[in-house]
Amino acid sequence: MILYYVRHGDPIYDPDSLTELGHRQAEALSKRFARYGLDEIYSSSSSRALFTAQPTAKLLGKDITVFDWAHENHAWKKMTTIKDGKRLWLFHDNELIKMLNSPDVVRMGKNWYDHPDFRGMEYKEYSEYVDEKVDEFLLSLGYEHDRENNVYKAVKPSGKKVALFAHQGIGMIILSSILDIPYPLFCTHFDLSHSSVTAIYFDEKGVYVIPKVLQLANDSHLYKEEVNCKYNNMYEV
Repeated sequence: MILYYVRHGDPIYDPDSLTELGHRQAEALSKRFARYGLDEIYSSSSSRALFTAQPTAKLLGKDITVFDWAHENHAWKKMTTIKDGKRLWLFHDNELIKMLNSPDVVRMGKNWYDHPDFRGMEYKEYSEYVDEKVDEFLLSLGYEHDRENNVYKAVKPSGKKVALFAHQGIGMIILSSILDIPYPLFCTHFDLSHSSVTAIYFDEKGVYVIPKVLQLANDSHLYKEEVNCKYNNMYEV
């Protein structure tokens, strides 16, 4: 199985939608996925994620299954900090980036949220909630997550190609959960650009599976369709 995690196109956050560029990125994505096909399409319940998924669903003649748990607003309330009266993702605050990469936090691995500096926050509760939802999702696709041993059991492998259209902020939590990589390391060392595709391969040759990232935040569809390719409208990479 290949699971594609797709960030929405260039956004308008209020009201929740896409810019003209975002819609062009979504159309470029649809042509990319039409080339190889998708068996199932899932999306966050937010409009910007759904608008990004819709051209692909229309071109492939597929329905979209909506997950409210993948809506970024939930993560925005739980996995953020307040600095100078402004709410920021943990991975956007320079002091917290340093803390998340400190030896004490790194040593705690996937239990990073139990660090004394994070007491009284909702990081643990929300992380465990996302873990539960991720495991339910992957089990529905045929993979049972053994978190203690950082592997999956292929209980009903299908060889499907599946896409989940969602967001950056909650994407850091979802991807770290899928890959068994501690969130502090994942969110501070990796990123997801607008309409980017992260492809994760679940090898079905054996009973136990360790998912492998084949592509991270790939935006080749934008180059193919000659759409703006600046990383999050900021950097030429």
